[in-house]
Amino acid sequence: MTYAEFFSQIKGEFMNADVSGITEHLAYQFNITGEASGIFYVEVKDGKLYVEPYEYFDRDAMFTCSAETLRELAEGKLDPVLAFTVQKLKVEGNIDKALRFKELVERKRA
Repeated sequence: MTYAEFFSQIKGEFMNADVSGITEHLAYQFNITGEASGIFYVEVKDGKLYVEPYEYFDRDAMFTCSAETLRELAEGKLDPVLAFTVQKLKVEGNIDKALRFKELVERKRA
């Protein structure tokens, strides 16, 4: 799978989240390693969600993982804390805001 194909799929997963109730600004950069490697960011700003294929220099947290790990996280099949604990997910930055990533996954519309 190419980065473009992966990004398209994962953007669809994230864009399904209802962030209208999140008033805090959250900005995450994802560094994908291995197959489909690349960088993109997810930002919640003013109750809206943005997912773009660029580096985000003013991010709150940066996550590094494989495409498969991120897919499992986005689909809710893998808990972010567990992924970090078993070293499938590397996290840098503001840990409190990084923990809010789980909230994005849980807010997907039915």
